[in-house]
Amino acid sequence: MLEPPRFDLTQLNPEAYRHLTEIEALIARNVEPTLYHLIKLRASQINGCAFCLHMHTDQALHHGETPQRITALDAWEESPLFTEKERAALAWTEELTLIADSGASKESFDALKAQFNDEEIGWLILAAAQINTWNRLAISARAQYDPKMFAAPAPAEKTPEPA
Repeated sequence: MLEPPRFDLTQLNPEAYRHLTEIEALIARNVEPTLYHLIKLRASQINGCAFCLHMHTDQALHHGETPQRITALDAWEESPLFTEKERAALAWTEELTLIADSGASKESFDALKAQFNDEEIGWLILAAAQINTWNRLAISARAQYDPKMFAAPAPAEKTPEPA
């Protein structure tokens, strides 16, 4: 049974939420968009975050990701649809999402180092940490995604001036 939302997470602590959105924007400027969508979707699959899965699927499709790759993401290791660079980032995302199980293994880190420089790795770590934070916030709030919640407000209608 679907539990109704527990609270509006944007209002739980507005200042902290604002900082999270600022960090999100900073990461988004430093991680290639297609890769960032894959990271967000894969962590959200692992964590079972319906809000984030819906939102990031919408966003990924809007930015040109294919339905085939999104569908195959849960089995990325067996799919030919992902590049070696994406595979390294997805493996690392899984390691960080399940860090209590993996401890961020040397093997996964070595594969990451073969594809990314140190600065890029730093941004990938922040990307994985950020989506895991969003997943935990959305799940604990039982947030429900509505595409309209992030739509830009419609421009105000101008009142005609009297003649």
